[in-house]
Amino acid sequence: MKIRMTVNGTPREMDAAPGDTLLELLRREGLKSVKKGCGTGDCGACAVLLNGRAVNSCLVLAAKADGASVTTIEGISDNGGLHPVQQAFLDSGAIQCGYCTPSMVLTAIDFLSRNPDPTDDQIRAAIAGNLCRCTGYDKQVAAIRDAASRIRGGTHEA
Repeated sequence: MKIRMTVNGTPREMDAAPGDTLLELLRREGLKSVKKGCGTGDCGACAVLLNGRAVNSCLVLAAKADGASVTTIEGISDNGGLHPVQQAFLDSGAIQCGYCTPSMVLTAIDFLSRNPDPTDDQIRAAIAGNLCRCTGYDKQVAAIRDAASRIRGGTHEA
């Protein structure tokens, strides 16, 4: 079947089998930032923005994304530069091995679009579905808090 969607701002048409997941389709199309982790929606490594909301792409059938807008980490640049969330992750040292980073950043972008001034507890709850094996999440929480300030036009808080 043909699946039509906008991926990172570019309209695309892709072939998908009836049981293909969005994760499988995106990786087959060369978007390797969408990581295959658990395959059951527990680790969050495969998160993408589907119509602006973070979803685990391993749980979404490709056919359900027909006509949708999908954003991966490759599609969030800010006029050719890093998105404020990416920059905050970099500045805060929140990037360790990098495996969870794309999904964590995308999850944070979705979360901050709905909650621009979160508490640390709210941030921790928002990223609870993104497993990081390298850290205790303190640097990610600090990065998201800093990104929220940057997006609101505040000062750098890292």
